[in-house]
Amino acid sequence: MPNEKEKKYDRQLRLWGNHGQQALEDSQICLLNATATGTEIMKNLVLPGIGGFTIVDNDVVSMQDVGNNFFLTEDFIGSTKAQAATKLLKELNPDVKGVAAEESLATLLEKDPEYLCKFSIVIACDVEEDTLLSLSNKLWEKNIPLMVCISYGAIGYMRLVFKEMCVVETHPDNYFEDFRLLNPFPELCEYLKTIDIDALDSKGHSHVPYLVLLHKYLEEWKEQNGGEPPKVYKEKKKFAAFLMSKRRKNDKGACLDEENFEEAYKSVNTALVDVAVPRDVKEILEHENCTNLNSDSKPFWVLCQALKRFVDEHQTLPLSGSLPDMFSDSASYIKLQNVYQNKAKQDMICLMDNVSKVYADLGCIYDNGRMSEAEIKRFCRNSRLLKVVRTKSLEVEYRQTAPSDDVTQSFHDNTSDILWYVALRAAQKFRKEQRRFPGIETLEGDLKPLKDCSEKLVGSWGVPQVQLAALDDRLHEICRYGGAELHAIASFLGGVAAQEAIKLLTHQYVPVVDALIYDGIKPSTTAFRV
Repeated sequence: MPNEKEKKYDRQLRLWGNHGQQALEDSQICLLNATATGTEIMKNLVLPGIGGFTIVDNDVVSMQDVGNNFFLTEDFIGSTKAQAATKLLKELNPDVKGVAAEESLATLLEKDPEYLCKFSIVIACDVEEDTLLSLSNKLWEKNIPLMVCISYGAIGYMRLVFKEMCVVETHPDNYFEDFRLLNPFPELCEYLKTIDIDALDSKGHSHVPYLVLLHKYLEEWKEQNGGEPPKVYKEKKKFAAFLMSKRRKNDKGACLDEENFEEAYKSVNTALVDVAVPRDVKEILEHENCTNLNSDSKPFWVLCQALKRFVDEHQTLPLSGSLPDMFSDSASYIKLQNVYQNKAKQDMICLMDNVSKVYADLGCIYDNGRMSEAEIKRFCRNSRLLKVVRTKSLEVEYRQTAPSDDVTQSFHDNTSDILWYVALRAAQKFRKEQRRFPGIETLEGDLKPLKDCSEKLVGSWGVPQVQLAALDDRLHEICRYGGAELHAIASFLGGVAAQEAIKLLTHQYVPVVDALIYDGIKPSTTAFRV
């Protein structure tokens, strides 16, 4: 029977498993400023069960705050935002601990410069540019992820800042399983030799697992085609027709409807694939973090070095051992499944031996305290899908003389969402110089200095003045918004940002690289490099 936690978190456990949930429960989140966006993010992190959170905000709740933030009510007018938001957020999930830090960020950091370094991730909302840059540099040194979120009128902006995220469980939408049909391992070949498809009765023939059908008739195809398997689409199409011709026929010579053959036919293009090491994985195995290990290397890179040795020895990656559901009788399916699972277990044992050797080479002793068997098993199962994601630091972003190609190319497309990024950067510069958001006092009066800020920014990138016209409408909108935070935009951005935070905390799924813009006018979202 499932325990209370499994009942409570049933749906999300199906997404990231018990180990992912444990990572969430071990996490501590810091929110800088209880804005509408910030509290929406926290709501979506408290509900799935993070370990705890701290809200840093000494501003007092006003009627204006009550109008756009569901976590700041009239009852809290006169109290600090941190206190009000913390109280209501804690009510969403009693298992989550919340702390209200009712001081300014500057005061906290003056008392304890390492204050933010105890958190798993820091989420910054409505933080001025200089302060943001300073704390970002500190967190970058400590390898603590920073998430910057801005809800500005009808525009939402999210920026992820972290040195490196190593993802084992990427959960891709489209993935070709490694069945080794083109290069079958000895145990699979021995098992397939025991099956005489032609000798089976009608029931047995219609319940042969489709992987067995593919292998058997692939061997026949190769005998008739110079030992070569079908490689290109045209050849695979011919093989599929050859496969379907092997169906049993009735007394009138018509082919019987055999579901296993239909499954085999549909799987020709995806099951007959090369098992070469994917390019992304090759790059990881050749990276200096993998080839130049030391005693402080992350377990992920130790596993990568063990995997590199495995590939060098076997010229392939470990078998995942997983099989999809297929039309078959239980006995046949279980036998085939056992063949794959036993081979996957052998590969995992080999990788574990390599891990021990890697640690021995580093002068360390391998034990479960360093890396559990479950971790190694997950790594083996997902070795074809490994990803390492790196983002640009805020220091580099703010000091660079040329932005990414994504940003540069946006000036040639008036419809590009990325132009909002440029407009928001200009608004940050305006706020830094004027100590307020553009448009708060006068729309037309602030438009000219806001354009000046955008010209300075874009000029430092070497973008021709003639291309600045693409920004005019967006700068006008920025002034018209006057720094207003709309709850509908904050709610949407809060959901997106919480998902990205969960990716960072569980180290599952691939996060956005650098930044994301949400245009609530169209509406549309665009992820891009800065």
